[in-house]
Amino acid sequence: MPPKASAAKEKLAEQDEVLQAVILADSFNTRFKPLTTSKPRCLLPICNAPLLDWTLESLALAGVQEVFVICRSHAEQVKAALQKSRWSAPSSSMKIVPILTAKETFSPGDALRDIYTHGIITSDFVLVSGDLVSSVRIEDAVTVHRERRKKNKDVIMTMVVKESGARHRTKSRGDSAVYVIDPTTDECLHYEPVTGFPPKQVARIPREVLDGHPDVEIRYDLLDCSIDICSVEVPSLFQDNFDYADIRRDFVHGVLTSDLLMKNIHCYVAREGYAARVQDTRSYDAVSKDILARWTFPLVPDDYHPAGQSYELLRGNRYIPRDNSVVLARTCKVGNNTLLGPSSRIGDGAQVLSSTLGARCIIGVNSVVRHAYLFDGVVVGDDCVIEHAIVGAGVSIGSGSRVGRGALVGDGVELGPGSRLAPFERVSLVRDEADEEWDSDSEYDEAELGESRRLGDDSTEDSLKGVLGPNSNAFVWPRRKASAGVDEGEEDAVEGFQNQRLMRIGDEHEDLDLSDAGSTTDSEDEELSDTDSDLIPASLASSTTTMQTESAASAAVSAGEAAAEHEFLSEVRQSLSRAFVEDHSVDNAAVELKTLRMAHNQALSKVREAVVGGIVERIPLVADPARQRAEIQGWVGRWGALINLIGGVDGYHCAQSERFPLFGPILAALYQDDVVEEDDIRAWHAQPAAKGEGMYEGKHRDKVQKCWLVGARMIHQFDEQESDEETEDENSD
Repeated sequence: MPPKASAAKEKLAEQDEVLQAVILADSFNTRFKPLTTSKPRCLLPICNAPLLDWTLESLALAGVQEVFVICRSHAEQVKAALQKSRWSAPSSSMKIVPILTAKETFSPGDALRDIYTHGIITSDFVLVSGDLVSSVRIEDAVTVHRERRKKNKDVIMTMVVKESGARHRTKSRGDSAVYVIDPTTDECLHYEPVTGFPPKQVARIPREVLDGHPDVEIRYDLLDCSIDICSVEVPSLFQDNFDYADIRRDFVHGVLTSDLLMKNIHCYVAREGYAARVQDTRSYDAVSKDILARWTFPLVPDDYHPAGQSYELLRGNRYIPRDNSVVLARTCKVGNNTLLGPSSRIGDGAQVLSSTLGARCIIGVNSVVRHAYLFDGVVVGDDCVIEHAIVGAGVSIGSGSRVGRGALVGDGVELGPGSRLAPFERVSLVRDEADEEWDSDSEYDEAELGESRRLGDDSTEDSLKGVLGPNSNAFVWPRRKASAGVDEGEEDAVEGFQNQRLMRIGDEHEDLDLSDAGSTTDSEDEELSDTDSDLIPASLASSTTTMQTESAASAAVSAGEAAAEHEFLSEVRQSLSRAFVEDHSVDNAAVELKTLRMAHNQALSKVREAVVGGIVERIPLVADPARQRAEIQGWVGRWGALINLIGGVDGYHCAQSERFPLFGPILAALYQDDVVEEDDIRAWHAQPAAKGEGMYEGKHRDKVQKCWLVGARMIHQFDEQESDEETEDENSD
């Protein structure tokens, strides 16, 4: 009886236990400057809601009841934002307590030492960063952690991770890790931090790990969700070890390699849900696109929008406010994966593609905003091009300006007409100074920046008129050189210049030598995300000189049209791939393709080219001629009718494909299945382009001419067959 009563009492206490969470609102780095010069990163908007609100929404979904927000920089702004948010309402399911840390808080380790000093933690708690977007069921990880704690009191932390692959778009290419895990208990036996540059090719695992655990998993495919379930002992361990600065590279690595602590850390591999941290501008771009593509469901703009805004979802993941406050010109174009903020206006001929506009944004005539993020109140003049950039609140961009990929424009900046921001340029109202004493995101208010950083230096202003246009109020930040890597004696290589390049929005890293296969920087798969090659063509990019043969307006529109066509063809390929894999009916596949064409207002010939190419490329190359004919007949017999339903055959795909040798057998199979008629082949053969006329000398022209000869032989066979039939008719008469 006594054991049963004790167990019942323990169960009742567990049910009454309040689930606490700690949010580290400071980021302790400068990756978003100058956007964070006057506000903390946790208040930067993503899809028109502050990052902190997304984090709180994630915790609310997990059933967290009490949240402590730890902040140092711009603490008053954080407190004011929390007071205005719906989380401060009496009906809120969470109690939020903002806590101002000491001025000497320069790292996550310092913040956790402050938590220990305040004595606010009374039980196991959830530790997250203030830039987390997650729909993972954190409560499941908490339950697993508590069950482990009952069996082993030395379990002090459970790290939530997800299987993602080494090149997942939300996985930081500059800061990742190798996990050594016991597959039976999910205990993390070793943690090896990995930086993208210099590339790391060898992970060194202590021999004791292998001696004590004969069966281990070495994982580089895990995405760190930055969600930790911690015991009450964790803050005290930081208090006892002042050299713990970073939670992963110092604390986790230190605990697992310590012979004295004898503590255990486990991993919880989340199988469902979404989780990613906006820890750099590249991940800001990736997470924004994931939200718009609805990977974060139910945290999507039209359902659980953290800022309480109401959006309507249109085809192609386009989001517009339900209050009908957006004004769209008749000739403007709004592309897929785009969110328009309330009271925004888009002018004639303007194009907004795969971008997010804040409230009250104005896009001028013939301007192109592509893969860009504009905060509230941004005004873009006529004939501008903004690509892969982040533009702060209240920015004014003069007509004819170019904002290069990767550029960051601080709040309140005014760029004059004809401004030219080079790729990865940073501009703001204040100058940047190499202030190594404070390594945080925004880290002093403007009053602390000093008069030397304020506007008013005429010599500097004169030197920038050619870049920022006339009457600009901004400063260009000094560009760091590639040789300016980690300072001598600096232990943290993550913040080195070359490594930070791996974290920049829009950077293709073409000139960065990365020999480590795990740190490759090739473009992502098209089905997962928009690729870096999906940028405005180099001839139209902001880094090039002004085109002489086209006006700025026509160049911008041409860039947008090319981007729209690329986006359309990508969706057609994905639709075909789904039809092939899931074995859709031909009619259903045709309806989906025609709907795509009408939604994108593209020519039927584009669909025809994609369909023919998709079918031809699926036919495997086989050495045996009989088997090859069978493969061709199988694909043509199954999907040939689709070609007829979308408008007929494109006769040139094989000439530019490795399936070139199959042109004759494929054409014969299409003819035998009545997909193409004799008149179709004769009409194609009679075209001058079918013989390669007007093409440059080269392999492509030679292949086109050989295809024409194949057609000529088929036509000759038609003629002979007709002649034989006429002879038979005459003989019968």
